[in-house]
Amino acid sequence: MRRLALIGLLLIGGAGYLTWMELTRNVLRDPSETRVLVVEPGANAASIAEQLSGLGLVRHPLLFRALVRARDAGGQLRSGHYVLRGPMTLDQVLDRLRRGSEHRFDLTFPEGRNLEEMAAIAAFRGLSPEQFLAAARNPAPVADLDPEAEDLEGYLFPDTYDVPRGDAAAAEMVRRMIRRFRNVLGELPEPEQRGMSVRQLVTLASLVELETALPSERPRIAAVFLNRLERGMLLQTDPTVIYALRLAGGYDGNIRKRDLEIDSPYNTYRNPGLPPGPIASPGREALLAVLDPAEVDDLYFVSRNDGSHHFSSTLREHERAVDRYQRRRGRPNGGG
Repeated sequence: MRRLALIGLLLIGGAGYLTWMELTRNVLRDPSETRVLVVEPGANAASIAEQLSGLGLVRHPLLFRALVRARDAGGQLRSGHYVLRGPMTLDQVLDRLRRGSEHRFDLTFPEGRNLEEMAAIAAFRGLSPEQFLAAARNPAPVADLDPEAEDLEGYLFPDTYDVPRGDAAAAEMVRRMIRRFRNVLGELPEPEQRGMSVRQLVTLASLVELETALPSERPRIAAVFLNRLERGMLLQTDPTVIYALRLAGGYDGNIRKRDLEIDSPYNTYRNPGLPPGPIASPGREALLAVLDPAEVDDLYFVSRNDGSHHFSSTLREHERAVDRYQRRRGRPNGGG
């Protein structure tokens, strides 16, 4: 009996020692080693233990469950995204889960992207592009601002957002982008003061956004478009042709002369006035440029091929600029 008792004590002691070693060893050793642990709301110790085992952070899920029980932490494990970096012990992992040291994932949508492009960006952070597009194609959230809207093109404000979690994360992202658009719109002069609707404002701002990446040029680009509209001239802006080609599934990254004849209401080389609606999401500066354009009489602009544009008030001056910056380089005419 004494022998059995001694063996039992040795076994218990050995098991205790091995458990202590497991709990105090660095499950992540190298400082460059990281693991991402996603704990969904309502997850219990058992499900988290299985995740840790799958990540190679614990040899057996029972060890983590035993640790949780020993620390009386069963009701203290918090949901969230955790980026675990070495060196770190299993006990420290549990401490992170109790403190809720959550890692936020940010997602940036640049200005001038359309709905399809935004859905692709959302997919990079694990959001469902299908769910994103499904939410973005429902115009109900902006019905009061734009009764003519058939989707949310132009109204998903380009900015940096923290990535929501859960099954409806993509739809929640769309809702956040709409709220941000409304907030920005509320900070700007009312479009009615310039005799335009919200739809006209966003549509024209989307053209300005796509025509230049230089903030200093946006008010002048806006002035060119407004001057042309006032005179009944065609806008003749390439981004609308690109949008028309994309809708038709025929854009390969280049615009050819024949593309300027595409039969589409978005083709501003053929149709007067603004296109039917926004063709991308403009940022705050592009919106403001339309509401407060430069006081110039320019009617034309052409790319200098360095990111900037040459502006002209007469066709003759514009033709000279086109010859200087485009034709001599063997490139197609660019700009408005």
